[in-house]
Amino acid sequence: MKRYCRALDLVDDPALIEKYIWHHAPENHWPELQTLLRESGVLSMEIYRFGTRMFMIMDVDDSFSFERMEQVHQHPVSKKWEELMWQFQKPVPGASEGEKWVLMERVFQFPVLES
Repeated sequence: MKRYCRALDLVDDPALIEKYIWHHAPENHWPELQTLLRESGVLSMEIYRFGTRMFMIMDVDDSFSFERMEQVHQHPVSKKWEELMWQFQKPVPGASEGEKWVLMERVFQFPVLES
């Protein structure tokens, strides 16, 4: 199993942040999107928030790749979700053009494990 951590910012608007959180509540999940994520090799995903900064933790299996995730984003359900989410999200400083969630670099680990 491999873990990826990613960051994103939200638009600094309390009403939009509340709506973003609403869309991520368990009762508002899109089952088709969860199926697509599983099929791409995502085992689990968590998102945390501090103010407007978002932090995602993805645990993935050996079949996962970001190229495969891009294929998932071409599915109509995923496209619809991404279009909806763009109204709430904005790239972090330093993100490439059109890039939302950026990959973070691990700088500390405890306990220290062999890679």
